[in-house]
Amino acid sequence: MAACPLQLDCGHCAIVSNSGQMAGQKVGEEIDHSSCIWRMNNAPTKGFEEDVGHVTMVRVVSHTSVPLLLKNPDYFFKEASATVYVVWGPFRNMRKDGNGIVYNMLKKTVDKYPSAQIYVTTEQRMSYCDAVFKEETGKDRVQSGSYLSTGWFTFILAMDACYSIHVYGMINDTYCKTEGYRKVPYHYYEQGKDECNEYLVHEHAPHGGHRFITEKKVFAKWAEKHRIVFTHPNWTVS
Repeated sequence: MAACPLQLDCGHCAIVSNSGQMAGQKVGEEIDHSSCIWRMNNAPTKGFEEDVGHVTMVRVVSHTSVPLLLKNPDYFFKEASATVYVVWGPFRNMRKDGNGIVYNMLKKTVDKYPSAQIYVTTEQRMSYCDAVFKEETGKDRVQSGSYLSTGWFTFILAMDACYSIHVYGMINDTYCKTEGYRKVPYHYYEQGKDECNEYLVHEHAPHGGHRFITEKKVFAKWAEKHRIVFTHPNWTVS
């Protein structure tokens, strides 16, 4: 694992959502022209290049998605060795004393793929992301029984690293209430769960859910102060 702190200096960034909204958008070439391209978890590019592009510079990964990457380690850590991986998760999984189950998996991965660039979030960074959630929503993440999404961590990292951000394929907080909205799968790379159903289930889950809709409200607020645009679908940030 990388021993030094991650330093990224990006100009114009593209954050590519895993949403089914990306299917059929044909913006792959446009995305690949960005100076830094951010993807999340195990979202593949192979077979989807026309819609999502094929370059990945930073991949932000949840501790729960690490086993999904390890199903295809040659692709993620050998072919994509130029990609920087930032893995986030709770201290119990990321601890370095031999008891961090996810940290141990990553350590083995680096032993096997020495050129893999893997960073893990510190406990301080995790607490900072929680504090930002509380500041922006007035809710304590732990008390409200929720988990931050990988999108949340990606946004916070990208706002530090990027001069401007173009977000592709992310819906806003009112999208699922709009008349005649486009129904899509939760992920562009797998059939199944409906995106809006999934968002509503998570938003109201008493524990263990992501507050996707609440997070989108916060992202809209950030877009008023930072250079952030949302397309496919387009948001108008008032």
